[in-house]
Amino acid sequence: MNSSRSSLAFLLREGRPTVTLGTNRPQNFAETLPMEMSVRIFGELDAESLCSASRTCRLWHHIIEQSEQLWRRQCLLVRAICRREVDRDRRDGLSWKVTLVRNYSRCCLKRDWLRGCFSQVRSADELSSRKMTPLDAETWGEILQTELDR
Repeated sequence: MNSSRSSLAFLLREGRPTVTLGTNRPQNFAETLPMEMSVRIFGELDAESLCSASRTCRLWHHIIEQSEQLWRRQCLLVRAICRREVDRDRRDGLSWKVTLVRNYSRCCLKRDWLRGCFSQVRSADELSSRKMTPLDAETWGEILQTELDR
């Protein structure tokens, strides 16, 4: 490892990623990097990790909350499964973040139904550990058609 890389050490202290830049004082990487770089780093997270990261510290919360780009990226992943719902919310003027929050659980449930995760359910007890969310008639139609096609 060369000397320029050895002065940049990534540490994990008190559950928070920090950077030591040749000093003894560790710093939060978001304090030392340009905002755009922090947004790019946060952009590598999935939706659940992004929400967890926003609770890490005030600076991370501010960066994540203010970045429509981060929420848009996650929302477009949800849109791949819940296109109708996401498009409706966006047409209604909801932000990317609000649209994601409204549709994330629905997306996960619909994805599992379409993948056949519930094809062999014999009783409601088998679903007791799953978080269920209301689905509209069109979504149930898609799910039923997929089941019939299996």
